[in-house]
Amino acid sequence: MVKLTSEEEKELTQFIKDWLKVHGYSQKDLATDLNINSSRTSEIIKKIKELHKKGGLFNIAKKLIEIEQKWINKSGSIKKLNIKNEINNRESHSEKSSKSYSQLDIDYKVDIDLLINKMEEDFND
Repeated sequence: MVKLTSEEEKELTQFIKDWLKVHGYSQKDLATDLNINSSRTSEIIKKIKELHKKGGLFNIAKKLIEIEQKWINKSGSIKKLNIKNEINNRESHSEKSSKSYSQLDIDYKVDIDLLINKMEEDFND
């Protein structure tokens, strides 16, 4: 394989930085997914060069797509979890709101008819 030119290396570096920013991840996250110990730009580029040596730009793109899909799946799971938590919070809030009627000694589920009858009696008197 032909080595990356310095111009291609600069473009790839900028692309990766922008790509990380778009997804909200850091170089450390990328380094972890590339299975390298250091998150320094030089180490990431070194790994990118290794990928290029094994299969060119196609191999780099393939690896970055795999990582991106992993991140998307992970964030999708987080979103599902956040939605589930939001539903639980709303249900909890709803239960607390219902219990607020008990301050009036009213079981709103059972006593609503009794309450309406009482209000009608008071109104008619």
